[in-house]
Amino acid sequence: METRPKIKLTLSSLDSKLESAGKVFLIILWALTLFVFLKLPATIPTHFNASGKADNYGSRMTILISPILATIIYFGLAQLNKYPRIFNYMVKITENNAPGQYKIATRVLRFLKLAVLIIFSLIILFTYLTATGMTNGLGLWFLPFTSGLLLIPTILIVSQSLKKKNTV
Repeated sequence: METRPKIKLTLSSLDSKLESAGKVFLIILWALTLFVFLKLPATIPTHFNASGKADNYGSRMTILISPILATIIYFGLAQLNKYPRIFNYMVKITENNAPGQYKIATRVLRFLKLAVLIIFSLIILFTYLTATGMTNGLGLWFLPFTSGLLLIPTILIVSQSLKKKNTV
């Protein structure tokens, strides 16, 4: 088994901002959930199809699943981010390139944490808006938007990793 260097990374300005934004969005997610929970009718949309239309309904208690799941994902990714040496990389990790590769890898997880919180916040918001009759589902934009929110930063960071495979 390959032994990779164990390095303590310092956060760059961007990384600190991503961490702060993640914490803020976690608070927003829970505040939004509690706010809408008190205003929701007894039956709410619990599933949306690919075109964004509600296609299943259930108890308003189900709205609590989203922030719980998002919080578990957030803290799971935060914990995982402490161990970049165990990640899979597209390049061989050496003493020379480890700091740069670890920094890129941990940054992508910070982007993903933030993206997950944004996506779950939007789902809660649009569940509320649909349940109260203010809108008719998530809309056609939701699936492409969320796909882009997850894929574009990942693609950019993977390409950055390949460009910097041998540099510090």
